[in-house]
Amino acid sequence: MKARGIDPMVIPADCDETVPEYCDVRSVPTEIASRKAHAVLDILSRDQSFAVPENSVIVAADTIVYQGPIPGHGEIMGKPRDFSQGWDMLTKLRNTHHAVITGVCMIFTATGEERVFYDLTRVWFKDYTDEELNCYLLTDEAYDKAGAYAVQGTFGKYTERLEGDYENVIGLPWYRIEEELSK
Repeated sequence: MKARGIDPMVIPADCDETVPEYCDVRSVPTEIASRKAHAVLDILSRDQSFAVPENSVIVAADTIVYQGPIPGHGEIMGKPRDFSQGWDMLTKLRNTHHAVITGVCMIFTATGEERVFYDLTRVWFKDYTDEELNCYLLTDEAYDKAGAYAVQGTFGKYTERLEGDYENVIGLPWYRIEEELSK
């Protein structure tokens, strides 16, 4: 957003991010994004210390990495808890493809209108050695990212190709957001 001349007010959302078992994998990140947006709306309604302009838009997002058929039964990969979980995730993603799905919930504060959508990008990884994987997981980069990697970081060199929006893989599908804002 800052690269596009928007200086957002960042308000962390404290909400349940448990993956709902009852919905299609494409709905998982939109459900969590919606929870985040409503948590922020609740904060703004309770705490008047935030100087929020009247015609503001709350934009909340959640990103998952998913390996498997869509629809179908695959594996959702969130942020790894530790080295071992990061190792398991990146070993499964090695030399294959997966989907990155970012759900977005936008709430227009002036009207209460809500728009919820997702964007999906397919990512193919090259083969990488156990030694390369070990070295990567010794850095901090892997532990705050769904699927244990940052395509925009040092792990990007293992990306063979993308089908879809690169920015979606980073975690915010700007072109879809821009499209919704223009409506």
